[in-house]
Amino acid sequence: MGVKGFVEGGVASIVAGCSTHPLDLIKVRMQLQGEKAPATKPQPVHALRPAFAFSANSSAIHVPAAAAPPRVGPISVGMRIVQAEGVAALFSGVSATVLRQTLYSTTRMGLYDVLKQKWSDPVSGSMPLAQKIAAGLVAGGIGAAIGNPADVAMVRMQADGRLPAAQRRNYKGVVDAIARMSRQEGVASLWRGSGLTVNRAMIVTASQLASYDQFKEMILEKGVMADGLGTHVTASFAAGFVAAVASNPVDVIKTRVMNMKVEPGEVPPYSGALDCALKTVRAEGPMALYKGFIPTISRQGPFTVVLFVTLEQVRKLLKEF
Repeated sequence: MGVKGFVEGGVASIVAGCSTHPLDLIKVRMQLQGEKAPATKPQPVHALRPAFAFSANSSAIHVPAAAAPPRVGPISVGMRIVQAEGVAALFSGVSATVLRQTLYSTTRMGLYDVLKQKWSDPVSGSMPLAQKIAAGLVAGGIGAAIGNPADVAMVRMQADGRLPAAQRRNYKGVVDAIARMSRQEGVASLWRGSGLTVNRAMIVTASQLASYDQFKEMILEKGVMADGLGTHVTASFAAGFVAAVASNPVDVIKTRVMNMKVEPGEVPPYSGALDCALKTVRAEGPMALYKGFIPTISRQGPFTVVLFVTLEQVRKLLKEF
């Protein structure tokens, strides 16, 4: 199928990514719940009230930090975003989503299709599950490495609204985000968390694409349904669930590493993925790795359904080309 496979996968991915973007944004905000806010410098003595300023221990005085807000569910998070930032905030970072899907998903979908054609049995046209998983791992890893800059920009733009106004990055769009990151933090910052992105993408692509093909084949072989919309929706939703369960822990760590603020001359909040995972589990417990799972599956299910239903329709339209 060659180039056509990349085009089909790219169109389907952009449609799916844009239509489920608000759910992805809510997921990112939930994954950052419980994370310590960036440290703020203690107020100088002259900024304190006189009773404090002339105290014998004034040099050690810090203004008490506000209590951490209670953790809330996806509906409450969504409502708070709308109330505090407006409806348009649900699409914060959508330009980065478009770029990410163009780079990452177009590559992974096209490569998976190429590998599937090469590795499928020439007579039956089928491919064992192990080879489907291998194709997904290869395609996902390469796609993620290419699309990581857009991924970092998307996470930051989605998370910006949760920061105090003075600490927000206020990127104008994905191009501005990438340009400012390159200028202020170095080009290497565009690949921050790339190891996690690649690992997550390999897991998602292998579980999502391989399980979709496997579920679809099982449904057709057992005669449960004919090859049509019902089969595509059923197989894609099942694939979305598998992908969400497999990828959520890596996704939480990826989100936190990409979103961390590294001030010049200061120690970064996390030294890497393992450090982030250990600090998260120690501070918030093992289930913190499944933060945002409800919006993840709420997003992954519809995303996968829209992705594969659109893909099947695009394939029909481009069949003659």
